[in-house]
Amino acid sequence: MADTHPGAAPAQVHWNLDPVVEQLRMSREVTHKIRHQGTIRELPSKSALVGILHGLCAVLFPTHYGRAGLTDESIDYFVGDTLNTTLSLLSEQVRRGLVFNAEARGLPGAELGERAVRITREFASQLPSIRALLVSDLQAAYQGDPAATSIAEILLCYPGTVAVIYYRLAHALYLLGSQLVARLISDIAHSDTGIDIHPGAQIGGSFFIDHGTGVVIGQTAVIGQHVRLYQAVTLGARRFPADETGALIKGNARHPIVEDDVVIYAGATILGRITIGRGSTIGGNVWLTRDVPPGSNVSQADARSNCPE
Repeated sequence: MADTHPGAAPAQVHWNLDPVVEQLRMSREVTHKIRHQGTIRELPSKSALVGILHGLCAVLFPTHYGRAGLTDESIDYFVGDTLNTTLSLLSEQVRRGLVFNAEARGLPGAELGERAVRITREFASQLPSIRALLVSDLQAAYQGDPAATSIAEILLCYPGTVAVIYYRLAHALYLLGSQLVARLISDIAHSDTGIDIHPGAQIGGSFFIDHGTGVVIGQTAVIGQHVRLYQAVTLGARRFPADETGALIKGNARHPIVEDDVVIYAGATILGRITIGRGSTIGGNVWLTRDVPPGSNVSQADARSNCPE
């Protein structure tokens, strides 16, 4: 009698894999080939970037994301050692991503490696200023949320804080020319928090995303200082212009500008290159496709009555 115990090893099965593997190879190499430049197999590694992000967070906030038991005597050694290891790993991922930049096409491997080192070195030099921005974000979260009891709670428990930390790191890399790695970091943040911030977006200091699930901030969005968003807010594009061939025009400014001291409540959808004036409040579930003057308070009823025909 055959062993049917749930923990028993399955009987050897022949899957007839030879034709499947052959057909997959034909699809991969000939009929449906999508490899970059037809030859590139080496890609940045998302799993490697997860470890790199953990290292960078530990460098920025050692007692919160780093090692337990750090002292005044040991903390600088920990930061230096972690940074040295993490930057070496990051440089390799930057090098892999540079292959996908149009201006890097055809560059020899040595030159790509040198460029990756320069980008990573410049990125490292920006970490103190990135941390200063993040501290302003943490203070905004503490001041803007009556449920927050400490900065430590915000760092350890708020998904919006994780998303903003990852965004600020990704944005620096994006501006330095490492766009693919920056996009991968944004995707990691999205997977971890449910918050989708394109690394090309420009976001000022003292930025706070409360709760955060479902927030979407597009590539060309511009956000000022002291802005607060709640869950399910979308700063998106209204339409996607195409060229004469029907291909979408990429890179044009198509997302909102949100000026300083704006609050946008849960579920609001703001579309197109419109401006939300300084000091405005946008109510929950508002659908907005027009400019808003400074100091406005926009509710669902206001938005409906002012919609174009």
